[in-house]
Amino acid sequence: MTAPRTWWRQRAIVVLGITFVGLLVSAGVRSAPSVLMVPLQLHFGWDRATVSATSAVGIVLYGLVGPFAAALMMSVGIRRTMAGGLLLMGLATLASQWMTASWHYMLTWGVISGLGSGAVASVLGAAIVTRWFAVRQGLAMGVLAASTATGSLIFLPVLAWLTSAGAWLPVVRVVGVACLVLVPLVLVFMPEHPRDVGARRFGEDHDVPQATPIAARASLLFAFDVLRRAARLPTFWLLFGTFFVCGLTTNGLVGTHLIAYCGDHGIAPVAAAGLLSTMGLFDLVGTTASGWLTDRYDPRRLLVAYYGLRGLSLIVLPFCNFGPASLGVFAVFYGLDWIATVPPTLALATRAFGTREAPIVYGWVNVGHQLGAASAAFGAGLVRQIFGRYDPAFMVAGAFGVIAAGVLIMSIAHSGYRRAEVPA
Repeated sequence: MTAPRTWWRQRAIVVLGITFVGLLVSAGVRSAPSVLMVPLQLHFGWDRATVSATSAVGIVLYGLVGPFAAALMMSVGIRRTMAGGLLLMGLATLASQWMTASWHYMLTWGVISGLGSGAVASVLGAAIVTRWFAVRQGLAMGVLAASTATGSLIFLPVLAWLTSAGAWLPVVRVVGVACLVLVPLVLVFMPEHPRDVGARRFGEDHDVPQATPIAARASLLFAFDVLRRAARLPTFWLLFGTFFVCGLTTNGLVGTHLIAYCGDHGIAPVAAAGLLSTMGLFDLVGTTASGWLTDRYDPRRLLVAYYGLRGLSLIVLPFCNFGPASLGVFAVFYGLDWIATVPPTLALATRAFGTREAPIVYGWVNVGHQLGAASAAFGAGLVRQIFGRYDPAFMVAGAFGVIAAGVLIMSIAHSGYRRAEVPA
């Protein structure tokens, strides 16, 4: 029994690793617009609001595609869905080399790349975790969620260096090629299901009947059917609303505008990208630790701490002097909490809706995340254009974080918490 157990454990880890790399590259694509913002403004003369609008559209589609991608993974398969998303992102970003108008940027980076990235998003991580892991799901999701931070850690300094002379073409070529290189890797080395390679889920000692796949043509309807059932429960709206605030306070605001915000204070893009990378490094630790904690403690209490501390850090940021010491403290404090909300949010979705539908429910919850992120991506750019500074946008986003923590506290006080799993 020892050898087979070791084998299926290894296969689960291999699948986790391939998914980690795919999510990492997808995160690099989604973070690239923050580096491109100033070079595109200088090269084409587009204003900050126009460039931010493309980021907002890409973020919205990234979220909206999620539940349908999760349903598609149940019909055509995880491997094909993931490869198709990477292919769309790669082709779209490479095609932007020839753009001459702002709508070209919107089409390639906003629409097509947004659709592709939605298939290689956190819903992919949710699908992998529920299919390949019977135990340690929180830790596994924490590792996959941390890939977003690692993507920023790896890509942003390189991309910022490529734009240091005002160039933008090298950025689109690097991220485009990175996506296309992964397509054959996924198709060849990504098993569709543990039983396809004679394995079981991580931590599982007996065979569990495989869920009946849905027809490809029914994927769209199935996603809406899951939404209809989930929307009847208050838990869904609690997760949707708090994840809206998560997007509002992370990739939509800080991920899109922090480099430009630092530029307003005389900080060079490479140094600002290094700040984001520092956040990514600490988030790699924080989000993985959050997954470990989610397996052991009440996820809602963890979310109270995450949203409250994140909100306070954003409120304080405009009042700091933007010196190395203050920004370093912010990077560490905020970085530990960057996307630590993902593992407890998925855990709550799984326990409320079961393992079969949890990835799709999580996909709909992630729509709220991306709507919040899009609001911040466009809204902060508009605030900067109107007021000439980013301070109000960061303070408002921080206030939303504190409010989200308060709502979660009321939820805990009202309903309590039950540890029991919901049957799949």
